[in-house]
Amino acid sequence: MSTALESEPGVVAETSERRLRTAVWRLMKDRPSAVVGAIVLGLIVLLAIFAPLVAPHGIHDKIGPPFGRPADFKPLGLDDGGTDVLSLLIWGARISLIVGFAATLVAMLIGGTVGILAGYYGGSTDTVLMRITDYFLAIPDVPLMIVVAAIWGPSLSHIILVIGMLLWTSTARIVRAQVKSVRERVYVKRARALGAGDARIVFRHVLPQVAPLLVANTVLTIAVAIFDETALAFLGLSDPSKISWGKMIKNATESAAVSYGAWWAIVPPGVCVAIVILACTLIGSAMEDSLNPRLRVAHLAARGFRIGTEG
Repeated sequence: MSTALESEPGVVAETSERRLRTAVWRLMKDRPSAVVGAIVLGLIVLLAIFAPLVAPHGIHDKIGPPFGRPADFKPLGLDDGGTDVLSLLIWGARISLIVGFAATLVAMLIGGTVGILAGYYGGSTDTVLMRITDYFLAIPDVPLMIVVAAIWGPSLSHIILVIGMLLWTSTARIVRAQVKSVRERVYVKRARALGAGDARIVFRHVLPQVAPLLVANTVLTIAVAIFDETALAFLGLSDPSKISWGKMIKNATESAAVSYGAWWAIVPPGVCVAIVILACTLIGSAMEDSLNPRLRVAHLAARGFRIGTEG
């Protein structure tokens, strides 16, 4: 009966949607850390969106002496130009998040496409695409990003493209493995036997099954992209006219904030980067654990092993 139902496209889509809702509910119930991460990330995104309304000052407003202390000038003090650090953090969240989300979108498009093509068609297509993926995996990401960004020039769009084109490999491998499993299912074989084309099979049957894992991997990739943007901005390879958390750390380092004892010019942006990365990691890891049957089985097996040894 279940096999017959699975052969209907509408039933397959409904089952996939129901499975996603169930996984999300299980995620919220069993992994409160993921809920905390989602709340924290959501608050930061809201602050970035409403920065013009929330930020006390502009990024070029001088309200006091260089490196004004927090106790005297605002909650987080002033930077080397006398600008409010809290305002810079709020405005800087915009650029860091824009780069993180946009670069992740590029990585998901490339990695998802490569993974689906390699997993669905197999054979020589799979071999060629996976060899290309292996070559990219063997290259250290950050050094190559530095070289490419330096050649292309400091620009926000260049940074997004560079990061996106170098973070797609893990997505491609995960999607490929899932697609190879989905293409052998009964309803996919029946659709092919009934004359459905490859495009219809991929979009109606394969993609809905791969989408949950793709979403989970996307959240994890956002954390990596934000970290890479911070590293490139610190090295002076980002858009000099845009303020981001990495640019704040770079400016504080170049102005010898440590020598002046102005920890408030360096620590807050670094903490913000760490918080966003931690929030994305909590959400992505929990989603992947909940949506990936292999990870869930491995987790249950490990827990059962521990219970057995305790007994």
